[in-house]
Amino acid sequence: MLLTIIYIVAITAEAMTGALSAGRRSMDWFGVMIIACVTALGGGSVRDVLLGHYPLTWVKHPEYLVLTCCAAFVTIIIAKWMRHLRNIFLALDALGLIGFTIIGCQIALEMGHGFVVCAVAGVLTGVSGGIIRDILCNDVPLVFRRELYASISFVAVIFYWLCRNWDLSLEITIVSTLVFGFSLRILAIYFGLEMPKFIYKEDDEQSASSKDAN
Repeated sequence: MLLTIIYIVAITAEAMTGALSAGRRSMDWFGVMIIACVTALGGGSVRDVLLGHYPLTWVKHPEYLVLTCCAAFVTIIIAKWMRHLRNIFLALDALGLIGFTIIGCQIALEMGHGFVVCAVAGVLTGVSGGIIRDILCNDVPLVFRRELYASISFVAVIFYWLCRNWDLSLEITIVSTLVFGFSLRILAIYFGLEMPKFIYKEDDEQSASSKDAN
């Protein structure tokens, strides 16, 4: 029940962030709905296809698809006030990231997979929707260039796995992982923590940059 509530909150928040991304690209209402659905449900769909977990979540529960479309429509209506809710959405996005991660791990565990597959399933569930959204919006995915995001999802996977191996109850494991992962994500946002970046330039590009500097 707890995971279901978290999932509903997460897909609603992710659908609204997807709708805003589509609005920044001046898409029509159909495009907004598609981007919203991909953002909210894409991660779980990618996970289910790769693991052979059928039916897909939104196929089994089409009401989730309706919910994401409604969230996108509401976003269109209240878009001019959304900037005032930025902090709330950052918090909901952090909650959604960890919630999706836990759900991905849980499904992989129920299918009998080990740690590596559970980790991949958890991280994919948490970040794939945003990656697909940014690709469709012709942007470099935020997960590859902003504060710690996917790495926090992976750390949450490790924490969740350890809690399960310590034979903690499922409810305690879920709540503990949520608090732990959510706190890490908020700290990463607040302090602007990032992964080290790899910057590579060809020799001719470096020479051109030096000449411009001179």
